[in-house]
Amino acid sequence: MTLNKNDFIEIEFTGTSNGEIFDTTSKEEAKSIGLDANVKPLIISIGNNMLLKGLDENLIGKEIGKEYFLNLTPEKAFGKRDPKLIRTLPMKIFKEKNLNPHPGMSFQLDNYIVKILSVSGGRVIADFNNPLAGKNINYKFKIKRKVEDNKEKINSLMDFFFKQKFDFEIKGNKVIFKDDKIKPLIEMMKPKFKEMTNFDFETISEKPKQDTGKKDNIEKQSK
Repeated sequence: MTLNKNDFIEIEFTGTSNGEIFDTTSKEEAKSIGLDANVKPLIISIGNNMLLKGLDENLIGKEIGKEYFLNLTPEKAFGKRDPKLIRTLPMKIFKEKNLNPHPGMSFQLDNYIVKILSVSGGRVIADFNNPLAGKNINYKFKIKRKVEDNKEKINSLMDFFFKQKFDFEIKGNKVIFKDDKIKPLIEMMKPKFKEMTNFDFETISEKPKQDTGKKDNIEKQSK
């Protein structure tokens, strides 16, 4: 069986750069670099940007259970290094965040991974490029199975896009959620989810049940 766009699969992979692991879904590989995280294979939909683009594109036509090796150039991985992302910043920005920058230090700042290149007086030169930008990337991966169960597919989308699960039911060609909290998310994502699953997504509000017993008592008292 070969795989096509929008197929849901369970995939195990390990990404390396210069021989060092930067991402893995394998417990064995995670242990080898001292990670205690509860890593496990991912369930994704092929061709829908749920993996790095170069890896995602390479999944079409692959076979289940076979191990593959892939080399990606920077253009297909994390992009080329951009000189414009090397910036000079005032020291006060770091002091406001209780940070004491020094050369070689890396940390997250305003959703960027920042590496400090130099510190001189009140100025800090920082690199906002992705640490893997400009590097060749290698992947080892295996597609463990094709996911056929519709509920498992929907749950995988909840995990990936919303980072939590919501109760739902499948009726015909509809996936129905009864939690109003998720309505804005569903409204935003339902065209994409429709393309991925062929299901229509919607939310409905459950009307509170009327207390008929209390209503009967009121009617009796009024007589």
